[in-house]
Amino acid sequence: MRAVRTTCAYCGVGCGIRAEVTGERAVVIRGDAQHPANLGKLCSKGTHLGETVGLEGRLLHPMIGNARAGWDEALHLVAGKMRDCVERHGPDSVALYVSGQLLTEDYYAANKLMKGFVGSANIDTNSRLCMASAVAAHNRAFGEDVVPVTYDDLDEADLILLVGSNTAWCHPVIWQRIEAAREARGTKIVVIDPRRTETAEQADLHVPVQPDGDVALFNTLLAEMVRRGLADTVPAMGEHGLSPDTFAALADLVATHPRMVTVFSMGANQSIAGTDKGNAIMNLHLAMGRINAPGMGPFSMTGQPNAMGGREVGGLANMLACHLGFSESELSDVAAYWQAPRMCSAPGLKAVDLFRAVHDGRVKFLWVMATNPAVSMPDAGFVREALAKCETLVVSDVIADTDTARLAHIRLPALAWGEKDGTVTNSERRVSRQRALFAAPGEARADWAIIADVAKTMGFAGFDWTNAAAVFREYAAMTALSVKHGKVLDLTAHAGISDADYEALDPFVWGGRHPLQGREMKIVPVEPRTRPVDPDFPLRLNTGRYRDQWHTMTRTGLSPTLAQHRREPLLEVHPADAAEAGIADGALARVVSAAGSSVFRASVTDAQGRGQVFVPMHWTDAMASGGRGNLLPDQSVDPVSGQPGFKNNACRIEPVGSEWRGFLVRREPVSPQGVVWWSRSAIAGGWLYELAGNGAVDADALLPAGNRSEAVDLARGMRRLAVVDGSGAMAGALFITRIGQLPPREWIAAQLGASGAHLPELLAARPSAPAPHRGPVVCVCHGIGTNQILAHAEQGARTVAEVGRACGAGTNCGSCRPAIARLLREWNETCEEAAQ
Repeated sequence: MRAVRTTCAYCGVGCGIRAEVTGERAVVIRGDAQHPANLGKLCSKGTHLGETVGLEGRLLHPMIGNARAGWDEALHLVAGKMRDCVERHGPDSVALYVSGQLLTEDYYAANKLMKGFVGSANIDTNSRLCMASAVAAHNRAFGEDVVPVTYDDLDEADLILLVGSNTAWCHPVIWQRIEAAREARGTKIVVIDPRRTETAEQADLHVPVQPDGDVALFNTLLAEMVRRGLADTVPAMGEHGLSPDTFAALADLVATHPRMVTVFSMGANQSIAGTDKGNAIMNLHLAMGRINAPGMGPFSMTGQPNAMGGREVGGLANMLACHLGFSESELSDVAAYWQAPRMCSAPGLKAVDLFRAVHDGRVKFLWVMATNPAVSMPDAGFVREALAKCETLVVSDVIADTDTARLAHIRLPALAWGEKDGTVTNSERRVSRQRALFAAPGEARADWAIIADVAKTMGFAGFDWTNAAAVFREYAAMTALSVKHGKVLDLTAHAGISDADYEALDPFVWGGRHPLQGREMKIVPVEPRTRPVDPDFPLRLNTGRYRDQWHTMTRTGLSPTLAQHRREPLLEVHPADAAEAGIADGALARVVSAAGSSVFRASVTDAQGRGQVFVPMHWTDAMASGGRGNLLPDQSVDPVSGQPGFKNNACRIEPVGSEWRGFLVRREPVSPQGVVWWSRSAIAGGWLYELAGNGAVDADALLPAGNRSEAVDLARGMRRLAVVDGSGAMAGALFITRIGQLPPREWIAAQLGASGAHLPELLAARPSAPAPHRGPVVCVCHGIGTNQILAHAEQGARTVAEVGRACGAGTNCGSCRPAIARLLREWNETCEEAAQ
C-alpha cells in the first residue's frame, strides 16, 4: 500500500484526505488527522470517494465529433478554430467557461491565455452560480474579496447564525465543528432559512424568513440593535415575514452574544439580491464591531473545492488575476508581468450573459472545462439551445457522455480527482495540495497542460511550464502585484518554492486569521427587494443540494453507497399546497415555470413552507427523464454580481398520471423509451431504475437477454420478471404493479450478478428465510437504516450519541445526526402517546 496526503474533491471545506492506494484503481479513503480543516473528519461523499475512481464512462482519448483523434490533431484544430475566430470576429467572439473543480494552476493558465493573449476577459466560471454575490459584497465592504475569519472562529463563537445554509447536509464537517462548539461552550445555533431543514431542526432557533426576506431581516435586526444602544447605523427596513416572538428571540440572542459568527452560503448568494444580502450581514457585524476578533465575523462558505482559488487567479470575468481590477495601472502591471501581446481592456461576459451571447451568435467559439452548464445553468433549456448553435464547442472533461459533452464538436480528456496534481484554496483561505494517486489513464492530460499546449500551438510564449509547481511559482510571484496595489492576497513567500518543497507543501492560510485588522471597511446601505407575484405561477420555487450528491452527479452518481439516501429527485411540497393541486405523497408531479417544466416524485412534508416548493439540482438527462431542477429558474441575476437567482422563482405544480409503476434492476445502463417517467441510481454491479408509464410494458426493451421467468397476478395488475444468465447469475429483474404495492428494492438489487440465483426467491423479491430489513438508509457511512435505529431505541438508546455507540450511526461524517435525532424524537412521542 502507498499512502498519499491529498484534499477532497467536493465542497469548500477543503478536507484533507489520507489515501492508501491498494491497487491499480483502488484506494482506501481516510480523513487526514493532521489537516487543520477537518482534523481527520470526512463527510459521506469524501468517505466514499474510492467508489468513484474507476474508469467507467471516462473520456480517455481526444474526440473530434464521434471519431477518436490524436492529441496533435485535436490541439491544432482547437488552436486553429480559436485563432480563426479572433481574426475574423475579434477576441470577444471567443469565451471560456471554467469551474471550481479546476485546480488553481489550471485556473491560472486559462485566465492568462484568455485575458493576456486572446485579448478578451470572456472567461467566467461556475463559481458565478454560487459565490459571485459574496465576492461582490466583500469588495464593496472590504475593498477586496477577503473572508475575514477562519474555522477557528467557529470554535470560539458563542452564537452562530447560519443563513441560507443547510450546513449538516452541504458542509457536514463544519456542522460537526459547530456541534462541538455547542457541546464545549454552549454555543447557540440559529438557522435562518425558509425551509425547516435537518439543520434547522437541530438549531436552538429556526427563523423561517420569507424567500428573499434576508435584507429586510438583517436591516430590521440592525435597527433593533440601534434601539438597544448596541449600534448606531440606521438602515432601511422591510418585510421579513417573521412573527414578533421569533424576531424578539433572534434579537435577544444577537444582543447578548457578542462573539457571533454569521455563516452564509447558497441560500443567500443565489438570489437577485444576493450581494445586498451579503452586505446586510456584514453591516450588522461592522456596526456592532463584531469583526477582526476571535469568534466574530461574517463567513461566506464556498460551495466548490476551489471556488476560492479561482477567485484568487481571476477566474471571474470581472477580475484580473491576484484580486486586481481593470484600472489602467492594474491592466498595465498585469500586461507587463505576463508580457501579454493582446491584453484585454475591460471586464468580460458573466455566465448568464455569456450564454446569451453564445445563443445570439456573438460568441462563436466556446471552451467548457470541468463543468456541465447544460444542466447546471438557470434556464438550462435555453443554455442547451445556445450550445447546440455554437459554431465551435470544445469540452474538456473526465466523462465522455455528459449533457454538455453530447453537444461538443471537440472533446479533450482531462485528469480526474486522484490523477490531478496542484493546489486548491478552501473557504478559510487555506491552500492545500491535491496529489495524484494514480497514473493518468488513457491519453488524459492535466487541464493546465492542455491549455498550455493550445497556447503554444497558437504561437504564444510564456506557457512553457514543465509541471504544476512551475505554474504555482509564477502565480505566487505575481501576487507581488496584489501587494503593490494594497491587497491582502500575498503568496510571494512561495514564489521560489522548489519542486520538492511544492510536493511536500503543507496546508497554509494566506492573510492570517483576521486579515482585515487595521484596514478600512465600510457599511454599504442596502434596501429590501422582492420579486413580483405572478397569478399564473403562485408558488415560490427553491432549488438546492442533496446530502450525498454533488453538482450534476458525474462523480457521485457512480457510487452505490451515496445513491441510497435519495434515489429519485423529489418535489418537496407543503400538504396544503399538494392537496390544492391534487398531488398525493409519492405520486408524480410536474413543476412548471415561465422558463420550463420538469417531472418529479412528490414528497409531501410540512417542513416545506406554505406557498413554497423545493427541488434538487443534480439530475441530468443521463440519470432521469425528469428531475431537471435547473430547467425551471429564469435568467434573472443580481444586478451587482451577475449571480443567478436560483432560490426564489415563480412556479406552479400539477399532477402527472400513470397507469403503472415499477422498478428495474440490470447491469448495463439503458434509456427507457415510451414511459412517463424514469430515473436511475447506482447499485453494486449495475443500476436500479424507478419507472412509471401508461399502456403496455415493453419488457423486451428493458430487460437483458437470458433465461427469463415470469409471475403475473392479474387481480392486482402485478407482473414480475427475472433474467438469469448462462452462469446462473441474475442479470436483471423487472417489477410492475398497476394497483398494488411494490416490494422493497434492497434485497433484489443485492442479487444482481450473484451466482446460484433461486427463481422463486427472485420473483418474490425476498429470501425464503426472511432476514431483518434495515429500512430506508439513514447513515450512509455505516449502512444503518431506520428500522435498525428504532430497534436500538426500543433497547434503550435515547440520544444520538447512544445510537452511535450502539451501531456507529452518526459517528463518521455527522450529516445524518439530525435525521437520527428526529427519528428518536418521533419514537419517544409515539411511546408517550401509547402510554397515555
